[in-house]
Amino acid sequence: MLSDYHIHTCFSGDSQTPPEEQVKAAAALGMEEICFTDHHDYGSKDMTRIDFTLDIPAYLPAIRALKEQYEGRIRIFTGIELGLMLREQDYLKALTPNLKVDYIIGSSHFVDGYDVYDRAYYAGRTEKEAYRRYFEATLERITALDCFDSLGHLDYIVRYGPNKNRDYCPDDYLDIIEPILRTLIKKGKALECNTAGFKHGLGHPHPQEEILTLYRNLGGELLTVGSDSHRPQELGTAFSQTAGLLQACGFRYYTVFHERKPEFVKIR
Repeated sequence: MLSDYHIHTCFSGDSQTPPEEQVKAAAALGMEEICFTDHHDYGSKDMTRIDFTLDIPAYLPAIRALKEQYEGRIRIFTGIELGLMLREQDYLKALTPNLKVDYIIGSSHFVDGYDVYDRAYYAGRTEKEAYRRYFEATLERITALDCFDSLGHLDYIVRYGPNKNRDYCPDDYLDIIEPILRTLIKKGKALECNTAGFKHGLGHPHPQEEILTLYRNLGGELLTVGSDSHRPQELGTAFSQTAGLLQACGFRYYTVFHERKPEFVKIR
C-alpha cells in the first residue's frame, strides 16, 4: 500500500476530521507511514468564505503527540499544504526555513483574487481561458518561489471548471505545462500524483496520465502520492489502481519526505 502524503484534518478550514481518525484509517489499510498536510493559505481571507489560515502553534504539537502515541504501529510525519501566492511571497519565504515539518506541498488554490472553486472566477472567461490562466499563475509561482517540496494537484482546476474535465485536453496547455514540469525538475522539486480526481468523478488523478508520463520522459523522478483526504473514508482513495497507473507511466518508485529530504520507495 502506497503511503498517503496529502491528508487534511480539523486543523484545515474545510475538514472536521480529528487527526486520530485519519491515523486509524491509515492503519486499517496497512499503510506504513502517512503525512498530515493541513491547509495554510495565508492571506486568502478576503478571497473566500472559509478561513484557510493554519493555527501552526496548535497544529505542530498535536501531530507530534500522535506520532509518539502511535510509535511502533504506524509512522506519522508532519507536513503542510501552503497556498502559493506571489503577493505573500515575503511571508512564505520567511516562514518556511525554520518551519519544523517533514514535507511542504505547494498548491495553487487562488488566482487573480478568486478561489477557483467559486463560480466568480469563471465569470467573463471561457473555460479554456480560465484553465490557461490557472496554469500561467502556477508557472509564475513555482518559478519565483522555493518554499515547497512538491507541487500539489497540478491540474486541480478541472475539479471545479464549468464542465470539469469533459473538454479538458492537456495538449491544449502544453506550452505552459511542459515549462512547469521542466521548472520542477530543474529546481529539484517533486510533482504530486493526487488521487482525489477519482473521488471527484474525473476518472483520472491530478495531473492526468499524459502529464505524469511527460514528466517521467523529461527526467522527472521525484513523485509524491496523496489522496487529498478530508474524511477517513477518503484516505488512500484508488491507491491500488494508482500504483499500476504510475508503473504504466514509467515510474518504479515514488517519494516520501522526512525532514524535508526525499526518499524513494518502490511501487509494489
